[in-house]
Amino acid sequence: MLRGLVFAGAAVALVMAAGLVWFATPPAPENRAAPTDAIVVLTGGSLRLPSGVDLMRQGKGRELFVSGVSRTVDLDELLRVSGDAPHWLACCVAIGYQAENTEQNAQETARWMHQRGFHSLRLVTAWYHMPRSNLEFERAMPDIEIVPHPVFPEPAKNEHWWAGRGTAALLIGEYAKYLVTLVRPLVVQPPPLGSEPIEAATRP
Repeated sequence: MLRGLVFAGAAVALVMAAGLVWFATPPAPENRAAPTDAIVVLTGGSLRLPSGVDLMRQGKGRELFVSGVSRTVDLDELLRVSGDAPHWLACCVAIGYQAENTEQNAQETARWMHQRGFHSLRLVTAWYHMPRSNLEFERAMPDIEIVPHPVFPEPAKNEHWWAGRGTAALLIGEYAKYLVTLVRPLVVQPPPLGSEPIEAATRP
């Protein structure tokens, strides 16, 4: 029995290590040409909002939804920190203030998508956050087409990620969160997000 437990533990460790190697390998950039109804940006990291703005500039979406925004940030501040946002973008932005984690990002976005009658979205977040985000979004919106659009902040895309303590801790932590997200529906049902209205820009 002891030998069997040792072999089982070794097998589990090997599978976990292989999974981490898969998880820590940056994916190819998204290159689908067809536009989606919406561009959805999850706050919390560099390059995400500027990438969402750039996708709007390219005509890759009809509206931009930014989920998980701090209640102290209004539309003007959001556009300012995004960099060189075009002036016309203010008419096509909605802001979600309720989400405080990835699961709630998905719930908040699902409510907004259904309010707008949209059927497809590009999901913009960091590449190492994308597996967990995509999983949460697919669960919350099984009827919506989701196109992952990962961004690649430095130094997390470093090929030798294991050599940097901070990068290794980031990727291992994200991998652990992804595994927890995989099994969470077997353990607990998420509480529903509130029904606070989404704030949308109405400027001319």
